[in-house]
Formats: sequence, structure tokens, C-alpha cells
Amino acid sequence: MSVIETVEQLEAIYGATNDASTVKVADHVTPLYRIFIEKAPFAALATIGPEGIDCSPRGDLPGFVRIHDPKTLMLPDRRGNNRVDSLRNIVRDPRAALLFLIPGSGSTLRINGRAHVSADPELLASFKMEGKAPRTVIVMTVEEVYF
Repeated sequence: MSVIETVEQLEAIYGATNDASTVKVADHVTPLYRIFIEKAPFAALATIGPEGIDCSPRGDLPGFVRIHDPKTLMLPDRRGNNRVDSLRNIVRDPRAALLFLIPGSGSTLRINGRAHVSADPELLASFKMEGKAPRTVIVMTVEEVYF
């Protein structure tokens, strides 16, 4: 088996990046990307920490990820299994990524950025659902968005 060990070897096989894929990259949530986020009932949250990489499912009613402004997303951490792997990772390394899946669209939306975990009481209260606030909210600064 031949193992590719350098970026140069990889680029020799694939060539240059397709322009059609790079024109869709933005450093903020555009009006089109906003529509995808608002319709998505599910996203995968990827984080990295000393123990390795974590990719956790996140879901709720469409629009569960709040767009605070074009550079900031807010994601409530609803009750779950209490493993808090993603939250531990974010506290130690702010790099994070979201992959939104939109049923019926055949598309995915990727967002890369940096996150922190907030326990601000007013912010938590603003995410109440059925009378229950999340324990924390992940606040993500958007660095790159594309589909």
C-alpha cells in the first residue's frame, strides 16, 4: 500500500482546488447560510482536546442554533448524557466546527471557528424550552463558513 505523506504528494494527485468550491467560502454567516442554519434540526459539533477529537450530535427544533450576529452563533447545551466531552474540549482548546444537516436539501453547511462556554444566567434564560434552561450555551465566533 502506498501511503501519502506530504501535501505535495496529495496535490499531485488532486491538483488545484476547484474555484466553484472556494467562491462559497465566507468569514461570516451570509443571508443564504442563515437560511440553512435556521432550517437545520441537527448539527455535529467537532472539538479537540488533550484526549483527542470529539464529534457530538446536537439537535432540537429547526433554528436551535441562534445567530446572534453574522460572526457569532449560540448553541444551547440541552440535557444529555453528562459526558461533556465537547465542553471540556472547548474550555481547553477553543477550536470548534459545526456541520449542519438539512433534511431534504442534499446539502451540508460547515462552520469553523472558536468557541467558549457561557453560564450567563440571562443568556441561559433566553434559551428556555418547556420551562427548562440549558446548563450552558456554547458561543462560537465564526471564522469560515461554506457548503
